Amino acid sequence: MTTVVRYELAAVMSTGSLERLYSGLSLLVTGAAEGRRCAALAAFGMLTAMLDDDLLRRAQEPEQTPSLAWAGRETFARSLASLRDTALELVDVYACAASVETMALTEADLEGRLKGVMSTPRFLRETGGATLLFV
Repeated sequence: MTTVVRYELAAVMSTGSLERLYSGLSLLVTGAAEGRRCAALAAFGMLTAMLDDDLLRRAQEPEQTPSLAWAGRETFARSLASLRDTALELVDVYACAASVETMALTEADLEGRLKGVMSTPRFLRETGGATLLFV
């Protein structure tokens, strides 16, 4: 009996670091653009960034991007916002159930943005066989 791999690349992403988030999203978006089925479980810091309507401004703040040169922050911010938006189109992004509960988010906060809410154990089962990243 052959096991069908639903996803080829999956990421559990909880980082609050916008620079690490950029790297994780780059991997997912590149994989998806190359035709690979990709999924992400957005937890805590990543979930906050995925739902942040003001991500472009936040990514330009020096305390949010400490390793960047001043002149590079605007480019980074635009790229990060674009990666986030592209990921939401090309990647199956789920909110972590524990994060939603402990961050007091509602269905309305997630509606129209993410694919839904999923527990970590279920995400791991659904993405079994995929290359798994932790960011």
